[in-house]
Amino acid sequence: MSGALHHNELKIDLPLVRALVDGAHPDFAALPLRQLESSGSTSALFRLGDDLLVRLPRQPGGSAEIDKEAIWLPLIAPSLPVAVPEIVALGEPGFGYPERWSLVRWLEGSVPSVPDAGVPSEPPRRELARDLAEVVTAIREIDVPPDAQADAALRWYRGDPLATRDAPTRDAIAACRALDGLTLDLDEVAWVWREAMRLPDAHRASSPRWYHGDLFAENLLVRDGRLTAILDFGGLGIGDPTIDLIVAWEVLDDAARDVFREATRVDESSWLRARAWALSLAIITFPYYWRTMPDRCASKLAVANTVLADARH
Repeated sequence: MSGALHHNELKIDLPLVRALVDGAHPDFAALPLRQLESSGSTSALFRLGDDLLVRLPRQPGGSAEIDKEAIWLPLIAPSLPVAVPEIVALGEPGFGYPERWSLVRWLEGSVPSVPDAGVPSEPPRRELARDLAEVVTAIREIDVPPDAQADAALRWYRGDPLATRDAPTRDAIAACRALDGLTLDLDEVAWVWREAMRLPDAHRASSPRWYHGDLFAENLLVRDGRLTAILDFGGLGIGDPTIDLIVAWEVLDDAARDVFREATRVDESSWLRARAWALSLAIITFPYYWRTMPDRCASKLAVANTVLADARH
């Protein structure tokens, strides 16, 4: 990853973060601070000492996601079987930086790799599949209180019916045709997407449930083959929870995906809509991040090819 990721990227560097942290928490001034190489596209990440992480939104308006986590994560966390970020404090804008930011506990673990299509994972990921199924099921079974249903910040496009992504996905497929070096059968992608638009529930809103919204490899931590934590609840929302099933094509091989599907007990239409979501989110990644996040694009290429291979069977 190099350079700005967004046209409206906020300037965030080590001196700024040092000033923000020291100004808000003078007792942390002696702790070493360093930027993580794996900072994501939504937040810039800085490790503070051994036990803390500083998260700063990269774009204007990012305070909304920081606030949403602070409000709703305490409600969600007790029902989940794995660790989630513990918010230690929220920071205010300052030193020219216009957004709120958060200080959270550091969580140990490693990010799982994205397997290539048709290649069995070593070691096997069946236990990881069961862990992920347990988390996905737990999230969607949490009661949605009336004040959450009324919170506009919890309404996001990833909780909408799949068909709302038809035009953006078709536009992304067209844009991908102009990318040099993209080794992906875009005609097959277009065919799989057209078939998904014919699914019976593609245009229909489901009963609103909680969903994480961003269950990608980069937001998962594993240890010894087991899921230990889920990160980044900035995409937390209320809507169609099908979106969370995309993790099946993101980090699971064929055998583990079958375990996950059986454990989640979802119907055929939900499963195929989730597969289409995984394909759409991969495809829209390429035109936007092709030059700025090559590692992410490589991972999404593996996801897209996994979806295509799955659709052939």
